[in-house]
Amino acid sequence: MTFSLVGRCARTGRLGAAVTTSSIAVGSRCQHARAGVGAALTQHRTDPRLGPLALDLLARGFTADEAMKAIVAATPHRDWRQLAVIDAAGRTAVYSGAHVRGERGEAQGRDCAAIANIVRSEAVPRAMVEKFEQSPDLPLAQRLVDALAAGEAAGGERVPVTSAALIVVDRESFPYVDLRVDDHATPIAELARLWTAYRPEADAYVVRAVDPERAVPPPGMAAGKT
Repeated sequence: MTFSLVGRCARTGRLGAAVTTSSIAVGSRCQHARAGVGAALTQHRTDPRLGPLALDLLARGFTADEAMKAIVAATPHRDWRQLAVIDAAGRTAVYSGAHVRGERGEAQGRDCAAIANIVRSEAVPRAMVEKFEQSPDLPLAQRLVDALAAGEAAGGERVPVTSAALIVVDRESFPYVDLRVDDHATPIAELARLWTAYRPEADAYVVRAVDPERAVPPPGMAAGKT
């Protein structure tokens, strides 16, 4: 009962993921990303430990495919897991265990991969990949959010989704974007609204961290606030 996408921007090297589901707080469990390393998704009978494990393997020099094979081989409950990984070069790998339920699907494209389970159509991942590939000049965060919307339009879940999340990493150890909608009637639309609001300020928050003397408060925000 989840559909999601990992992606990379070939222009900037940014990496990220977006995910939505019918349970609460999906962003706290399913999406993981590390600057210069990769991004990973873990869902279905979700094991949040597998995302950081994938990133650790990528950081050691594994390709996405090598990392996926290592994770699957070492995971005792692999048949219940659904996973996606992208590395810093844009290579991807996906996995769906034998016990992943309902209509499910996987799709890989240029600099992206999508997975879905317990959805209305196995075409949901392909619709997400196709949408992501359409606009390579848009910011990665926008492409990921648009891909989620395309997955919903292609059928989405069998019950309404209630949470959605977006993460993008750039050069720093902290996320460039980390937005979550935890309990909402239309979480994908709300995530899109949050990204639209956050986008003009994203670079300013990075400057505050790495060069505070050069930082300028965003419009409407008093100096000294976070």
